[in-house]
Amino acid sequence: MHAALSPSRIVELGLSVGFQQVGISDIDLSEAEARLHEWLALGYHGEMAWMAAHGDKRSRPASLIASTQSVISVRMDYQTEADDLAWAQLADPTLAFISRYALGRDYHKVLRQRLQKLVDLLAAEAGPFGYRVFTDSAPVLEKPLAQKAGLGWIGKHTNLINSRAGSWFFLGEIYTDLPLQADQPATDHCGSCSRCIEICPTQAIIAPYVLDARRCISYLTIELDGAIPLEFRRAIGNRIYGCDDCQLVCPWNKFARRTQEPDFLPRQVLDGASLLTLFAWSESEFLNHTLGSAIRRIGHARWLRNIATALGNAPYSEAVVAALKSRSEHPAEMVREHVRWALEQQAAAQAVAA
Repeated sequence: MHAALSPSRIVELGLSVGFQQVGISDIDLSEAEARLHEWLALGYHGEMAWMAAHGDKRSRPASLIASTQSVISVRMDYQTEADDLAWAQLADPTLAFISRYALGRDYHKVLRQRLQKLVDLLAAEAGPFGYRVFTDSAPVLEKPLAQKAGLGWIGKHTNLINSRAGSWFFLGEIYTDLPLQADQPATDHCGSCSRCIEICPTQAIIAPYVLDARRCISYLTIELDGAIPLEFRRAIGNRIYGCDDCQLVCPWNKFARRTQEPDFLPRQVLDGASLLTLFAWSESEFLNHTLGSAIRRIGHARWLRNIATALGNAPYSEAVVAALKSRSEHPAEMVREHVRWALEQQAAAQAVAA
């Protein structure tokens, strides 16, 4: 028999293990399911076949974990620096821009450990109960669940926004068989603002609240396994892993709070490094420098593909050309093809300069 757990006590315990907000939702995601089906039917998920691979388990928590009655959603802030520092990096075409979320330790590991700590505390008070913890690691509609739990609303850029904390945060979930009282869902406060739509380098936000992932730089540099389409390469600029432009311009992020979590602090080798430095890494150096980082998942070949693209967008220099030529015989055709493209861009830039 479970002892009663009040929502306020769950929040209190969640805050004690390091989360910035905790909320509870029921498991009715019928509205989100309809939107997901439409999005998938239009092919906006690109090569992310896993988005459709589990049927309706993603939108029906009890189909994924049969005993689920409630979902506890949490958020954890990760912003570590002022936005103007990110803009400065984006403005310097010799530097590599990496999405802010990936500069520290892999968030999957951090949140999963904290979620388990929270479960242990809950079980100590309520007795053993059925549960599963998730953080972007299973077919879970985490943003609709978080909105229903009151953590924020899904903005026009499709990220979750909190009116008092912006959008620089990670999400995690506990699917539980406890019949918990649900919180009030968050309401939308984007209003008439369209800054995220206007700033997107590849115009991936094709309509308010609709993202065509196939155009998104985060998809192109992380999820896509193959050549980056020619039409997007110039727009990628120096973004070699993800893109933060839509969050950087969001007015609500003036309320974002700097994290004090050591695991999320930038690892200096990845923060503000030059493109040439990162392009010179051997595969073993790449694996060593990205140990414990989310970046590791793309592998060395995609890493070189992305940086070659950025070097093609950089101003002409003999050092850049020499670096690109050093990879012209790389075993992966994908890398060789992007190196060839980058060398063509460098030649064009040299001609203009001359």
